[in-house]
Amino acid sequence: MKNKQIFSKTLLIFFAIPGGLSAQVHELPKLNYEYSALEPHIDAKTMEVHYTKHHQGYVNKLNAAIKGTEAEKHGLEYLMLNVSKFNTGVRNNGGGHYNHTLFWDILSPNAKSKPDGDLLKMINEEFGDFENLKLELEKAGATQFGSGWAWLILTKKGKLAVVSTPNQDNPLMDIAKVRGIPILGIDVWEHAYYLQYQNKRPDYLNAIWNVLDWAKVEENYKEAVKSKIKLL
Repeated sequence: MKNKQIFSKTLLIFFAIPGGLSAQVHELPKLNYEYSALEPHIDAKTMEVHYTKHHQGYVNKLNAAIKGTEAEKHGLEYLMLNVSKFNTGVRNNGGGHYNHTLFWDILSPNAKSKPDGDLLKMINEEFGDFENLKLELEKAGATQFGSGWAWLILTKKGKLAVVSTPNQDNPLMDIAKVRGIPILGIDVWEHAYYLQYQNKRPDYLNAIWNVLDWAKVEENYKEAVKSKIKLL
């Protein structure tokens, strides 16, 4: 009986260890605000459908895509960095999960409207000024054909760059044309804006600055600078 109790405790400890043999289960992140909190710039119905249907769908399909495969052993960041090694379901749904998780986190009803400190200094060096950066991001989003994302990234050389990706791809993926660590991502799929803005994507891109929180983008920038992620 004593040996049986020890064996049971050993199993409990083993499977509680992060990175052990227990499978990764991806979950929908918790929003830090109500669906209606970003109005009038993003309406409550769009937020609810986007979060509970689209993002939840990516999470569900990602868990199904990795079940019983090598991908099941790894976290989301690893899957993005090595996405070419895994099936298409990991690329599409893992990308959807990663991208939306970042997106929700940089939106806020009490958004800081402009960066400062080291990030603003880098923006001024790379883009001339903050307004030019906003124009570059709006252009990247407006000219992305079909569904996709506009990004502000930190490249391997430690520079900022504005890029866009199709579908649910992102610059962290090893299949991206321009690789880097995303610090800001804007969703330009129609499901992100169509209920409110219909086909007027530029209007949505202009409105999103009202709820995009540069305090969080600054945090992402600092983390990216310190990151040990190695990009080719």
